[in-house]
Amino acid sequence: QVHLVESGGGLVPAGDSLTLSCAASGRTFSNYAMGWFRQAPGKEREFVAAISWGGSSTYYADSVKGRFSISRDNAKNTGYLQMNSLKPEDTAVYYCAARWASYLGSWNSLVSYGYWGQGTQVTVSS
Repeated sequence: QVHLVESGGGLVPAGDSLTLSCAASGRTFSNYAMGWFRQAPGKEREFVAAISWGGSSTYYADSVKGRFSISRDNAKNTGYLQMNSLKPEDTAVYYCAARWASYLGSWNSLVSYGYWGQGTQVTVSS
């Protein structure tokens, strides 16, 4: 089992940048693909981005494509979400998630991920 802890959230003005981190422990991080999801108040949790176990493949929601960048450092057991040009509609709790590297389910589906962090709040002011 892998344990995930997010950090790096905060309150920023629109147009600013933030980098979220997801620290993994418990199992070999490179055995897992990783995703980021977010949940705004009153809304369902939604896919943001995902990255394969080695980092060679990345996937993004249309709403963040070109503004957000997902990456990982397996030597540090850490994944990242670089968020640029933030908008008020990016305000949400951001969760990192992990799944076995060999799993072939949809990258953007919540049910494809078996491990979740506790979330970190990102608030973008207008």
